[in-house]
Order: sequence, then structure tokens, then C-alpha cells
Amino acid sequence: MEEQVERLVEKTWAKFLSTPSDARLMIAISGIPGSGKTELASMVTSRINKRYILENPCAVPIATSLPMDGYHLTRAQLAAMSDPEYAAARRGAAFTFDGHKFLQLVKDLREPLTTRVNSIFAPSFDHAVKDPVDDDIPIPATSRVIFFEGNYLSLNKEPWNEAARLMDELWFVDVDFEVARKRLVRRHVKAGIARDEAEADKRAKENDLVNGREIVDNRLVVQEVVESIYDPAWERL
Repeated sequence: MEEQVERLVEKTWAKFLSTPSDARLMIAISGIPGSGKTELASMVTSRINKRYILENPCAVPIATSLPMDGYHLTRAQLAAMSDPEYAAARRGAAFTFDGHKFLQLVKDLREPLTTRVNSIFAPSFDHAVKDPVDDDIPIPATSRVIFFEGNYLSLNKEPWNEAARLMDELWFVDVDFEVARKRLVRRHVKAGIARDEAEADKRAKENDLVNGREIVDNRLVVQEVVESIYDPAWERL
């Protein structure tokens, strides 16, 4: 995966240099749950910032990694649905996110940058209370490269496809479903989402990988497919 990451960093850097000074370079990284998209977004963000600061020692970082976790519907919103038990069990499916709110953020970030532009704020997700926190992630005008990451950023369904059309590039992290399942089981147990591996495996099979099938079957054309291979490091997570 290292060679893929380096190539993507070089490509992003070249595209940034050709991006007008009043605009942002916006790249959406998607994939099924457990694909490694969060790790990829973090890696390329860090390397772009290091490269920029190396060439501009007194500058502030220009790249930001922005997760779509903050666009989960709240537990109260899920409870108000016609079948609240099903909605809670399927949390993480596309219908349990506020896609229109995410679309508005993308539109706001597409506005031209001027000296009068202030920071834009995005929501985060508080895993302790299991709900979003509004206006928790600042995106200053100096953030010229945005890496969005989330499950549905290349989904060919409204409003996700409308947000996708506003991106400069779409990247997709491809992973074997069995590899993703093993990662998800460990993740759910570690995060306290499941009590044990059996419960975590049930959630992965009945929710996460069901969502994954929708993501794969309804994927838009993307500019980059990054292969996520099995990494023994996951065994230690």
C-alpha cells in the first residue's frame, strides 16, 4: 500500500499546485466499513502537510482530513423514525446519515476563498455519548486541500452523488469482504460497540457488510481505486 500512498501524494501535490489560489482541492475517499479509508485519509493528509511546511517553514498546514461520522443522525432522530428498533440496529446505513447536511458543507467549501472568508465548522462524532457534536471541527480558510472520508462518498444515490459531483476526485478503497469482517469484529469489541467477538461478528454481517454491498453495487465511477490488503498490524489493534 505504501507505493500507492506515495503515488497519490504526488498526484495530489501536483493538483494542488495547479489549483487556483481562491479555491480548495477536494478529494472524497470512500469504501466499505473496515476498508481502511480513515487510515488512508490520515496518511495522505499528514504527508501533504509535511511537504508543504518543508517548502514553507513558517506556514500553517494546508490539508485537512474530514470524516463524515458527524453526519450520523442522532439517537433521538432514529428513535423518532417509524421503526426505531430497526433504525437503531441499522445505524451506519445510508438512511441513518443526514446526507443533505453533508451536501451543504461541501457546497460551502466550494465557495471562492477571499480575505473575508472565516472558518467553516463541521460536526464530529462523540463515541462516548454516541451522538454527533455540531460545529466541532474547524476548517479555516488556510485549509486548501480537503480529504473527505466516509462510506457513502461515491454512492450513486441522492444526495451523495450530488456531493460527489462537487469533488475534484473520488477515491475508493477496495478490500476483500472477509478481511473487512475480521477488522470490524476487532474494532467493535475494542470500541465497546459489541460485548464480545460473537456479537461483533453478528453486527458486522447483519449491518456493516450489508451496507458494504450497497456501497460496492452502487458505486460511481472513481478516479482512483486503492487496494487495501491484509496487514498483520490489524491483529494487534
